[in-house]
Amino acid sequence: MRDLQTIADRVEIEALRGEHADAAMIGDYDRFASLFTRDAVWRIPPANIEFTGRKEIRAGIERLQGAWEFWVQNVHPGTIQLDGDTATGRESIFEIGRQRDGRSVVMYGLFHDRYQRTPDGWKFTERVLEPRYLDTTALTGSPHVTWDPAGPEAGNTSSAEETR
Repeated sequence: MRDLQTIADRVEIEALRGEHADAAMIGDYDRFASLFTRDAVWRIPPANIEFTGRKEIRAGIERLQGAWEFWVQNVHPGTIQLDGDTATGRESIFEIGRQRDGRSVVMYGLFHDRYQRTPDGWKFTERVLEPRYLDTTALTGSPHVTWDPAGPEAGNTSSAEETR
């Protein structure tokens, strides 16, 4: 990677993938849809989900996110193969969440991507989620986190330590 344009392209595609996760996590559906080309396709085949074009993608992410009580997604860098103004790539993903109907999901998988350089920067032309592991065991945690100001992070010891 001695070519500065190649380095810049790879950085921009990584930023695009980061924006995808961030926009979904914070519910910025307009920004989420703007990361795709006008005729892009976003697919989740095991769930029979396919959205084509920014309008469908925007409506689709809002509908999907509305089903969750809480949802967290972490992504991990993968491959990028550049070919002029197009590229392909793969990114690892971890998701955990509970839907409003009580169903829980822990999923590890891959995003398979196609990208296009546009006047507005790199965009997705296709993003396909391939789950590799799925656990639907009920999650017992809560999205409503409160910290005990007297807890260990405040320098206090736990009750087990106090009894020694």
